[in-house]
Amino acid sequence: MPAAARLLEERGLDPAKIKASGPGGRLLKEDVLRHIETQPSEAPRAAESAEPAAPSRREHIAPMSPIRARIAERLVEAQSQAALLTTFNEIEMTAVKEMRARYGEAFQQKYGAKLGFMSFFVKAVVEALGRYPQINAEIRGDSIAYREYYDIGVAIGGGKGLVVPVLRNAEAMSFAEIERAIADFAERAQANKLSLAELQGGTFTITNGGVYGSLLSTPIVNPPQSGVLGLHAIQDRPVARGGQVVIRPMMYVALTYDHRIVDGREAVQFLRQVKDSIEDPARILLEI
Repeated sequence: MPAAARLLEERGLDPAKIKASGPGGRLLKEDVLRHIETQPSEAPRAAESAEPAAPSRREHIAPMSPIRARIAERLVEAQSQAALLTTFNEIEMTAVKEMRARYGEAFQQKYGAKLGFMSFFVKAVVEALGRYPQINAEIRGDSIAYREYYDIGVAIGGGKGLVVPVLRNAEAMSFAEIERAIADFAERAQANKLSLAELQGGTFTITNGGVYGSLLSTPIVNPPQSGVLGLHAIQDRPVARGGQVVIRPMMYVALTYDHRIVDGREAVQFLRQVKDSIEDPARILLEI
């Protein structure tokens, strides 16, 4: 193929529009090149030639807050020093829900606080700790310290993350005192106004991932404590009752404990005691 013809084909040019200078009006390669040079250059078509933009890979680095640093330190300490194990059960919440529906309004009018689920669990936990004191104890060197008081930490979402204020001597608190204290903790936690003293100590912790939708988790013990109870979301589920399948409001619960000081039998029985108290709240009032 002549050079001029090849160039015309490559460029997609019309030979009739190009002035020929060869013998007998023949079109030369030089004629084609001269024509190309005299034409305005075509702007690149960005839509076809441009590569797609790469996704952003920016990073934002912020200093760890003192409270987050302390939480991280203690969680690593718990995992590295304790022999942690978790046992599970499930609780039917029908009785507690009915009590709240029946007495909630009168309770709030009299005490100025809502009757929540947490006060029932605090009461149930205190009763169970009294029966299984290992879970309320802590290791001190080569000894075990058995506490005869019950300082219950209640995990609350605060303005700067999860905090665990402590209900001191929870065994001496009424339902109303527990609910008022928790409401006060929650309000001040959002404003970051809890004091360090209110967050220290504690002999046992209750955490409720259910408020965020968690169905099941394995909470981590807050050292030097020996146990933590994890509550979860309440869901209507089919269960067997009297040989029949019925729908009941159910909650999974998890007890993580330090196996160095708490045996599996005591852990399972503790959780069963909590279950019995919640499913029959009269047991809490009668302490049975």
